[in-house]
Amino acid sequence: MGNGLKTMRLPVRGMHCASCATAVTRALAGTRGVERAEVDMASEVATVTYDPRSATLGDLVRSVSDAGFSVSFDGATLGVGGMHCASCAARVEGALLALEGVAGARVDVASGTATVEFDGSVVSVADLGRAISAAGFEDRGAVSDLGRDDEEAREAEMTAMLRALVLGFAASAALMGVHGAQIPHEVPIGYILLAMSFPFLVLLGRPIFTSAWSALRHRSLTMDVMYAMGIGVAYGSSVLGTFGIVLTHEFMFYDTAIMLAAFLTLGRYLETRAKARTSGAIRRLMDLRPPTALVVGPDGSRREVPVDEVRVGDSVLVRPGDRIPVDGAVVDGDSAVDESMLTGEPIPVRKLPGDEVTGGTVNVAGALTVRTSRTGDETTLARIVAMVRRAQTTRPAVQRIADRAVALFIPAVLVIAFAAFLVWYVALGSSLLFALTTSMAVLVIACPCALGLATPTAMTVGVGRGAELGVLVRDGEVLERSGGVDVVVLDKTGTLTEGSPAVTDVVTLQGDEATLLRSAASVEAFSTHPLSAAVASAAEERGLVPEGATSFEETAGKGVRATVSGRTIVVGNRAMMDAAMVGVPGSVSRRMTSLEAKARTVLVVAVDGEVAGLIGISDPVKPSSKRAVAALRGTGAEVMMVTGDNERTARAVARSVGIETVSAGVLPGDKAAIVARLQGEGRTVAFVGDGINDAPALAQADVGIAIGSGTDVAVESGGFVLMRDDLLDAAAALQLGRKVMSRVRQNLFWAFAYNTALIPVAAGLLYPLWHVTFRPEYGALAMALSSFSVVTLSLTLRAYVPPALSGRTAHGVERKSL
Repeated sequence: MGNGLKTMRLPVRGMHCASCATAVTRALAGTRGVERAEVDMASEVATVTYDPRSATLGDLVRSVSDAGFSVSFDGATLGVGGMHCASCAARVEGALLALEGVAGARVDVASGTATVEFDGSVVSVADLGRAISAAGFEDRGAVSDLGRDDEEAREAEMTAMLRALVLGFAASAALMGVHGAQIPHEVPIGYILLAMSFPFLVLLGRPIFTSAWSALRHRSLTMDVMYAMGIGVAYGSSVLGTFGIVLTHEFMFYDTAIMLAAFLTLGRYLETRAKARTSGAIRRLMDLRPPTALVVGPDGSRREVPVDEVRVGDSVLVRPGDRIPVDGAVVDGDSAVDESMLTGEPIPVRKLPGDEVTGGTVNVAGALTVRTSRTGDETTLARIVAMVRRAQTTRPAVQRIADRAVALFIPAVLVIAFAAFLVWYVALGSSLLFALTTSMAVLVIACPCALGLATPTAMTVGVGRGAELGVLVRDGEVLERSGGVDVVVLDKTGTLTEGSPAVTDVVTLQGDEATLLRSAASVEAFSTHPLSAAVASAAEERGLVPEGATSFEETAGKGVRATVSGRTIVVGNRAMMDAAMVGVPGSVSRRMTSLEAKARTVLVVAVDGEVAGLIGISDPVKPSSKRAVAALRGTGAEVMMVTGDNERTARAVARSVGIETVSAGVLPGDKAAIVARLQGEGRTVAFVGDGINDAPALAQADVGIAIGSGTDVAVESGGFVLMRDDLLDAAAALQLGRKVMSRVRQNLFWAFAYNTALIPVAAGLLYPLWHVTFRPEYGALAMALSSFSVVTLSLTLRAYVPPALSGRTAHGVERKSL
């Protein structure tokens, strides 16, 4: 626009009514730099005119997010080559965010990827790749959630580095031999060393010098700038010494320069190799998908095609022992399918026509014909991979602190190296050779890599290990928050209990049990509540056919009412009876109390204003719940239960599993309010519940844990998504989060300790007392080992088994659920 303003169309998700649209409009209009905002509910699009000098696309997205909605942009994960530290990641991120139409970018050094959210109508994936290349890094293209191209590029890079460092060490050894040999003075030793070393300087040093030059062109300081300076000073001094320009022959460091470059390459090789292992969980997930599928044509013909060519609606034949290649429904066959990769349960599940199957699971027995419903990146397996990748690229607060430290670290090291040279040569009168050597040692021993890799490598391994254990991490920041959880709120139904209530008691006051149960089922048949389903199921098991009902009404958290054959039937709890003005006699109330003390949920059935009887329903406590509660308490957190059930039933269930704090009679919409109240008291709250029914409470909690989601990995609520319906996994999730953050802190400690201890030694601080200093090549070796050790420490998380799961080896933890 001529006045410098820009107009963007934002696809907004989560709006359901006019008030939602008003809230989004108000949030956008209140953003600094926004001139006008209009929201169209029908198309779910917000049109925003803003001043790009005052606001960015990211600011608009955050405003919508803060209002409780989300902006649905295109997304892509791109492979990036040539990144070695946090400064590199910052350059790539800055280059991507500078593109018009890019809403967000997260760059992960450990996995060598950039995850970008962008408006596809403004910018393309090709534009993103060009921005990465222009920043001085290798664009490896888009990485599919189930692709392997980036892995192949990394293997090629490692092979090239290994070849270069082997040649480099051989060359440096040869240079040392020639330099130390007794050669007649008339032989031009300097020229021989120059000719021998130059090819290897190009081979080993070109990636370092190229990256350093690119960083300087973009006015950025990276570790490659320091290393290029160290190698450059060593080789430049050698050349000057060779030709007698300013320096003498004693300044010939050809062997040192090549050894420096070789050690730096060794460090990168070890680091790249270790980082590749941190993404092992992703590779194992991708390997679950078979490369081909056997498509059955309309005429019954069969042809084997690459799985990427299978389309929705295609019929696929899965033979015994084969992995199912796509998500779909069985249309023919009878078999058992091993779903342990999703559920962790070792017992295969029988599949008949009409049953859903998931790609990556194993067909154990008979042949199945499956009609495809989802392929490629839409399958459950691909969405799990995408979720793990997103979580691995999350940058928690501790990483942002480390990144700021790295940004200051490199200029500080350059100052220290220059100061060391001045102090030793000018102030203390040491030889130029000693001062120059000290300065080089400082430049190459400093290791911002260790600081930059401390967090992302631990996060990558930890999130991947969680996926293997059936604990999916939606948001990496939840790992950081989990360490501070001091109260865990558990929903009762389906979390502590099986979530499959069944009728156990029928008490009649009028007529017989069959009449009472038929009357209740006639009303409950219209409700989807689990208790209603239990009543309807009990009637069906006894062969009772419900009667037709009219004027059905349901009151959340209380009960239902309807008219059946001219009679008004009310079924529900005490509150429902009060609302319907039905008096409950004392004898009936005492019987209710007796049943509730046995952990029964009691429904009162009233016919035409009179209590006709009681129905007792039991939801069995899961066998692992008591141990899970103990494990949660073992993390140091208080455990409490919330339920819509009555106080006595709730207390009975709570006592059976070892919970003391109970909130009973809670309406579904009030669970989030309880979480908010606890947060208002300064508590850090984890909520464990169903990913759909408890979505508000999961979203409100500091740490939301959606339990038993199985194949529904698209659930939006909850920082943790548990594949199994087992509360032990909730305890495991918190333990995993604390373990990962503990490893992050240890990594950062060692990275800071290494640099704090060795940089002063390299600068010659101990030389006046004990004549201790570092040769530059030894400094480069120490640098290589420091970053390698940090990544190796992170890799120990691959073998971590949370204490909550330590006794569950028989159920597949060691076999791995994903």
